Amino acid sequence: MLSMELFRSDADKIRADHDKRGIPHDRINQVIELDEQWRGALKEMEEGRRERNLAARGIADAKKSGDKDAAAKIMAQVKDLGDRIAALDEKANSLLESRDSIRMRIPNLLHESVPVGEDESGNTQHSLHGEKPEFNFEARTHNELIEMNKWVDLERAAKIAGSRFFFLKGDLARLELALQTYAVDFLVERGYTLVQPPVMMNRNAYEGVTDLSDFETVMYGITPDPLYMIATSEHPLTSMYMDEVLEPSLLPIKMVGVSPCFRREVGAHGLSDRGIWRVHQFTKIEQIVISHPDDSWDHHEDLLKNCLDLWNALNLHYEVVNICTGDMGTVAARKYDLEAWLPGANAYKEIVSCSNCTDYQANRLRMRYRTSEGNSAVHTLNSTAVATSRALVAIMEQNQLEDGRVKVPDCLIPLMGGKTHLEPCQW
Repeated sequence: MLSMELFRSDADKIRADHDKRGIPHDRINQVIELDEQWRGALKEMEEGRRERNLAARGIADAKKSGDKDAAAKIMAQVKDLGDRIAALDEKANSLLESRDSIRMRIPNLLHESVPVGEDESGNTQHSLHGEKPEFNFEARTHNELIEMNKWVDLERAAKIAGSRFFFLKGDLARLELALQTYAVDFLVERGYTLVQPPVMMNRNAYEGVTDLSDFETVMYGITPDPLYMIATSEHPLTSMYMDEVLEPSLLPIKMVGVSPCFRREVGAHGLSDRGIWRVHQFTKIEQIVISHPDDSWDHHEDLLKNCLDLWNALNLHYEVVNICTGDMGTVAARKYDLEAWLPGANAYKEIVSCSNCTDYQANRLRMRYRTSEGNSAVHTLNSTAVATSRALVAIMEQNQLEDGRVKVPDCLIPLMGGKTHLEPCQW
């Protein structure tokens, strides 16, 4: 969330950002009003405590001098003071809770370079990479490829877990593991530390990394325990240092996370989202950086470069887009998406999201670094490296052959035991 100091000293900056997003100022004004009321309650409470302390000294002095009437008079004057202080304390806590509940729903300030647009149609192309594949036959969708090669069993997975779960089999399962290994090794060589996070988080930590009022509908809750299955390793890795003060010498902290991810993916989706494109469980390799504020925009470009180099090595055709104001979520200040070309769907579709969240998550997580003037919020950044199920779809559709087999990207052949093509599974 945005720092309270920003609301107090430069609220017009937040209002101008809301204007870019096309949202009203109501919540900004509510936060400011509740903050003023909260500070007023604190002032009254402090005055009450000061009055109580003075009275206590007056009673002690009167008793010491033997003036019982004076002591009784003072006691009568402050008889209800304790109850009044307790009531003010309760009021202050209620105001603070209301203020911060609204503040947590106010989005991050956008970077000045974010294009203005009402929805995803306002996103702009940043760059284009690789050669668009051409075929002398009608390109199949990944759904057709997985069915004819028996690489995925959706029906039997649905029988035991429900729709949008899947069994991955044969060479396609081997390719999925090869992608994981390649992406991890690629990032470790660039100075990232491999971290495997827990796959469950409590509500307090989850509220630190995302707006649960929007995101909770796509998450799986665990009952009776108050836990959530993670939707991405970004969430546990970013909240890893919640409620801590970091030494500046530790920054930047660079992590590559590998985990299963769980999403309900509610709502209606198109034909091209069937198969293994939009599923309830998938594996993702994620980049995380916890940074000094002065360096975060450089790290954002580094995260993007890692993505470009990795996906270029896979020799796939894709575009990078700048996400516009109307398509931006609550948390990021700027975001790039990579969208792979899917010949079967005849469309570009998202495979990577790369975000700088500035101090928004850190303020919610109370995650700071030490400075000579006091503690200050760090910046947090995240980017997909590879969501393996979507990468498999892009590889299958772009590298398909007329007979239904799929060419393995050259960089993955050593991790496939020298296998150059994905062969059909026999059952």
